[in-house]
Amino acid sequence: MAYKSLCSERFFNEFYVTHIQAASNFAYYKSGDQSASLDLAQEGFIKVWENCSKIDILKAKSYLFTIINNLFLNTIKHQKVVFTYAKNSPYLDVDNQSPEYLLEEEEFKDKLKSAILELTEKERSVFLMHRIDGKKYKEIAVLLEISQKAVEKRMSAALKKLRIKIDGI
Repeated sequence: MAYKSLCSERFFNEFYVTHIQAASNFAYYKSGDQSASLDLAQEGFIKVWENCSKIDILKAKSYLFTIINNLFLNTIKHQKVVFTYAKNSPYLDVDNQSPEYLLEEEEFKDKLKSAILELTEKERSVFLMHRIDGKKYKEIAVLLEISQKAVEKRMSAALKKLRIKIDGI
């Protein structure tokens, strides 16, 4: 059996294809910005490639997620500017619904987006990983390298805050 190395272009390509979706989702849960999430994931893979000889193949996925987390932390101030812009961008009427419906829908989206953005980064990550990606608490705990109990607490806190913010819509 041949030794697999991340420095092998063929094996790295397999690693990339296997993990790009999870890495992009993780970056999205951290940043809340879809275009930035792909950039963070791509940058993470670049760092893995640049350090391929130093990375234990069994820890490569964990290393990738750590890199993405660190990249996010390094760009968090920039992300706040992006969120503000996205929140204030105009809605285009592409489906010809009634103006009242479109206004209500946009108000709901804005309130929901705002409420999610007001969650702490830890709460937002857990909430989106569970609700959007469908990951179980145990899987989230492994990915974030925390206990399952910590995941449950973060999720509970996120839901409580969202219920308060979204109530009355």
